[in-house]
Amino acid sequence: MEQALIDAMWRYLDAGLALDIDALDALYDDDFENLRVDLSGQAVTLTKAMFLARFRAMREQGDKLEPTDDVTFPATTVFGDHASVIMRRVKDGEPVLYTFVWRLEDGRPATILREITFDKDVSYLVAMLAQRQA
Repeated sequence: MEQALIDAMWRYLDAGLALDIDALDALYDDDFENLRVDLSGQAVTLTKAMFLARFRAMREQGDKLEPTDDVTFPATTVFGDHASVIMRRVKDGEPVLYTFVWRLEDGRPATILREITFDKDVSYLVAMLAQRQA
């Protein structure tokens, strides 16, 4: 199972790098949420719609994501019809940890249900979401 999870993660990362909205839409579960927590304890939750809108805007503006050549996957685990993958990468010289929870179908990774990100600072996201709600 570990290799299937790692392969699924690489498909996801490659779709993100290509800003392939159709592939990302298929990979994110309809119930996808990204919970981001920072070192001060701030937390924000982003939805599938928010993520896809961000990727669309990036593509329209000609932006690109950072390469994924520093990514490692230190751990995977399967629990019932779900699995999790811990991903580590370096952002602005600091390690960032992510946990991806995959929904499994027929024992294979199907869609990403949750992404939990532990980041240095999510203040910019807190401000952005507050501005949207105002």
